[in-house]
Amino acid sequence: MTILAYTGAALAEISGCFAFWAWLRLDKSPWWIAPGVLSLALFAYLLTLVDVAAAGRTYAAYGGVYIFASLAWLWLVEDARPDRWDVTGAVICLVGAAVIIFGPRQ
Repeated sequence: MTILAYTGAALAEISGCFAFWAWLRLDKSPWWIAPGVLSLALFAYLLTLVDVAAAGRTYAAYGGVYIFASLAWLWLVEDARPDRWDVTGAVICLVGAAVIIFGPRQ
């Protein structure tokens, strides 16, 4: 469930932020704001589904997933292929997120 929540949250956050980017930087219609706001609200909700006692730990681990998802967005939506440094950084972040998520707790 954690991986699904993080994946959905990343997609919702990136989509929501991109809607504002499109409006302000790509001269798209202000109507892009409405789905952007809804997407960002979905992002916040999805993070509450992660079964962790502390919100800060949820957000910290999510950071690694977000970085990976942002590079996937770069490639799939913006048609700009991540380079080896992008991929290396994302892998390092995902390893860090896995340590935070799955590390033994007392």
